[in-house]
Amino acid sequence: MAQAVEEWYRQMPIITRSYLTAAVVTTVGCTLEIISPGNLYLNPKLVVQHYEIWRLVTNFLYFRKMDLDFLFHMFFLARYCKLLEENSFRGRTADFFYMLLFGATVLTGIVLIGGMIPYISEAFARILFLSNSLTFMMVYVWSKHNPFIHMSFLGLFTFTAAYLPWVLLGFSILVGSSTWVDLLGMISGHVYYFLEDVYPRMTGRRPLKTPSFIKALFADDNVVVARPPNAGLAAGARFGAMGADPQVQ
Repeated sequence: MAQAVEEWYRQMPIITRSYLTAAVVTTVGCTLEIISPGNLYLNPKLVVQHYEIWRLVTNFLYFRKMDLDFLFHMFFLARYCKLLEENSFRGRTADFFYMLLFGATVLTGIVLIGGMIPYISEAFARILFLSNSLTFMMVYVWSKHNPFIHMSFLGLFTFTAAYLPWVLLGFSILVGSSTWVDLLGMISGHVYYFLEDVYPRMTGRRPLKTPSFIKALFADDNVVVARPPNAGLAAGARFGAMGADPQVQ
């Protein structure tokens, strides 16, 4: 069993493995009170006035207390981050890293700007960690890249992957969870999808071209495998309830 887990871990691509490891270590450290969440959460005032720049990164690593919800988010992170990195971004590790960097920047910008708008500033002030939102962004981008995969939810109904973010959002509403983090993830994911996939087809320009200094950090393969429009990737689901084999039309 331990050998199987170790092999599964070693087979993860570099970005997925690094992010998952950092998230687990950070969350476990906070649970054991080795690390204080008070030193990790996003606080614009502390970032600007006290130069606590690390908060711009650490707020994406802490997934709250270790409970069932934590395990589900680790499942989503490991699954969809891995699927994106191994398929849509195969041979383009630098581009995948830039996607996460862009998404994190958009999420941070939304929270900072929202915190300055009257009437809704209090709602944004309560958003201390954006880890769940970044995970949801990956789910959203994956669903846009694989819209025709058939999925099932709790065996009750089937749908295509294009509707996966909306199904998960509806489930969050049903169980009484906050939908803010899901909505922020969907917004950042759609901004990335539009600028990276839709806008270039409309204009022939690619505004999100990965900077050369980021490309220099990764030794990517020169061969990029094209992604079929109906790529048959296995799909997971929230709370382990969605996992039927995909049926590609």
